[in-house]
Amino acid sequence: MAAWTSEEEQRRRRRKRIVQGLLIGGAAIGVPALINAAIARRAKKVAPASWGRRHRYAWELGDVVFQRLGEGEPLLLLHSFGPGHDSIEWRAAAERLAAGCQVFAPDLPGWGRSDRPSVEYDAELYIEFLIDFLVDVVRRRAVVVASGLAAAYALQVAVDRPELVRALILVCPLGIDQASDEPDLSDAVIHRLLRLPLVGTSALNVYSSRNGLVHHLRREVYSDPDRVDEGLVDHYWRGAHEAGSRAALAAYLSGYLNHRVADALPRLRQPALVVWGRQAVNPPVESADLWLHALPGAELEVVEGAGILPHAEAPEAFRDVAARFVDALPTA
Repeated sequence: MAAWTSEEEQRRRRRKRIVQGLLIGGAAIGVPALINAAIARRAKKVAPASWGRRHRYAWELGDVVFQRLGEGEPLLLLHSFGPGHDSIEWRAAAERLAAGCQVFAPDLPGWGRSDRPSVEYDAELYIEFLIDFLVDVVRRRAVVVASGLAAAYALQVAVDRPELVRALILVCPLGIDQASDEPDLSDAVIHRLLRLPLVGTSALNVYSSRNGLVHHLRREVYSDPDRVDEGLVDHYWRGAHEAGSRAALAAYLSGYLNHRVADALPRLRQPALVVWGRQAVNPPVESADLWLHALPGAELEVVEGAGILPHAEAPEAFRDVAARFVDALPTA
């Protein structure tokens, strides 16, 4: 019940921040338009990655940029969702994991340096992308390591296409107690408003302002606020203000990317490792019990001194637990 209450509180606060932005956007026409134009002029593209080898996958809905590192058995790393999120959260862990594996780390469609097609973003889009990426790019049965909501998509693919997924590492996953509900009427209204050119842009600019991102990263993502320096905030700010970024972020904030995994969990046959940061807030480490109950054969590793991105805050510890799990898997 505690985890459910936390989810309700999180949704309430998120809606409050979005509504505040919508009110600002609707208060007048001229001023918000000028502010939005000024932000658009100041926004710079997400800087090219300085880690791994950059590649581009020509997916049917647009190009997807991904980093590839190392040699050996394939590991596919999937980033979490939120304002400005992309594969940078995997950099430190990817560089360490590449010592014994071939690592793929894409910016998911609509995020980071990948194309941001003008489509309706939902869970099915990302599940289809994941299948296509595994078939066309990875081309071997892979260990999929997925953070947050991406873990729900990875689990669904593992159940639907088991020939593509060797094992799962689920990092602070969502889809059972949080981010599992279909959007309700309030969500649909917010989603519609966020897609409006003036009002929606103003609201998302408020939500993903530098102060908003500092609050998001220090209070909701990282356990150590000192890790959230100016460079990190600037990277997330650029990602949140790239041209075309509004559609994917609006879908995430209004619950259109949610995916319920209750039906898929009993059908999972691959080995699974669940990893949680001890200081994670949403979802809290107590939520791990729900995943272990649903996946009785899964292992759990709790990383000390980390929030919802233990791979970013404690990459050495994350590498160690992930490598032990991968090394113990049956031969591919």
